[in-house]
Amino acid sequence: MDKTEPSQETTEYQKDRHRKTKKGRQIDLVREPILPALVRLSVPIMASAFLGTAYNLTDMAWVGTLGSGAVASVGVGGMYHWLSGGLIMLARMGGQVLTGQSLGAGDREQAGRNARAAVQLGVLLGVLYGLLCFVFARPLVAYFRLSGETAVRDAETYLRITGGLVLFFFMSYLLTGLFNAQGDSRTPFRANLTGLVFNMVLDPFLIRGIGPAPRLGVAGAAWATVISQGLVLLCLVQNIFSRAGEENVLRGGSLFTIEDPGVYREIVRIGLPASVQNMIYTGISFVLGRLVALWGDHALAAQRLCNQIESLAWNISDGFAAAINAFSAQNFGAKQYRRIREGYWISFRFLGTWGLFITALFLLAAEPMAGIFFHEPEAFSVTVSYLHIIAVCEAFMCIEVMTVGALSGLGLTRLCSKVSILLTGARIPLAYLLCRTSLGLDGIWWAYSVSSVAKGTVFFLLFRKIAGEQLRGPE
Repeated sequence: MDKTEPSQETTEYQKDRHRKTKKGRQIDLVREPILPALVRLSVPIMASAFLGTAYNLTDMAWVGTLGSGAVASVGVGGMYHWLSGGLIMLARMGGQVLTGQSLGAGDREQAGRNARAAVQLGVLLGVLYGLLCFVFARPLVAYFRLSGETAVRDAETYLRITGGLVLFFFMSYLLTGLFNAQGDSRTPFRANLTGLVFNMVLDPFLIRGIGPAPRLGVAGAAWATVISQGLVLLCLVQNIFSRAGEENVLRGGSLFTIEDPGVYREIVRIGLPASVQNMIYTGISFVLGRLVALWGDHALAAQRLCNQIESLAWNISDGFAAAINAFSAQNFGAKQYRRIREGYWISFRFLGTWGLFITALFLLAAEPMAGIFFHEPEAFSVTVSYLHIIAVCEAFMCIEVMTVGALSGLGLTRLCSKVSILLTGARIPLAYLLCRTSLGLDGIWWAYSVSSVAKGTVFFLLFRKIAGEQLRGPE
């Protein structure tokens, strides 16, 4: 590791930045005490994630009043929304890691170039994906072989609305990552809180047709989602150009200025592995979703619901991973390797405990949770079985997600992708093998659980190895 002293310019920048962040919304992830810095950054992110989970479950409850076929339709359309999250990860991961590393190294001008280039890539990807979903909605939905004509039609409608207007989601998701990279997680929290509350209010009006609002069913759920995502984006953009956003790196320069090709190449180099990993992960879920559909629409609906319930663990872990990603990136740029190691172990203890809590919740309260959303015996039974089996892996899954965030902040996205793709891909042959035994449909759930245990274990061991070899040096 380079043990040279930081330049006077960098030192003065860091001192000035420290003075500003004490008064502003941005947290100094390089200088502040580790635990307070991580808590201040992660709490708004996790709160946003928890609110997102609350919204998803509320949305499922309202859609569930239309029947399991409607839940299956939203589930199929939602799969392509999930796939879009993998695509925008190319711009988000590359942009936030490089922006964080540049800020940690004291190069604010380069941080601005990285952020602006990421936004430009995000717009391009959002427009292209939106056109794809709108034009090819029918063959995309047909892949899942839904049994009911109404369910197929609803899925196509849901996909055309949420997929066709996915640009709102792309840009709000990307800007959230860039805010977090700068140590400001409160602004995205407030924006997402506004959008989520608005979404939860719109749902009953547009889905059920309360009062003067028309009853739109599944289409109402789609419009509520898109309108709320547009509101989140509006709040974030307004903050950047208001007085409160004067420290934001996107304030400098024009978003229409084409940056040096090397900036885009670096964003793609960092972001592409994470993007490919997420899209392959979604593709694996597509294959397994089609396998689940062999047991009927009620099984697919139960899987969709369980994915939302499981997000109690997933979203909180992902939120903390975003915080440790920004923390690792800035401290790696500043060569503060001890802080990275200590930050990881603090995160490990917190998320390990949270995962064990979710395990207990799924084992003890599966039936009451399933009863809230389903009144059909088949869907209820599948939901309870899923939650009992997946409970085994929740702590391992939390550690996996958080560790990927930490390693990605160091720029090791390619390594994370290789490991994740290999072990997640093992779900397919394992699921096909187990579901042909006496386990039946439960064999697919066991494939999810076993692979998550393996991923959590491997990523934990990887971080220990990398911390011992590459994160030693100047403290």
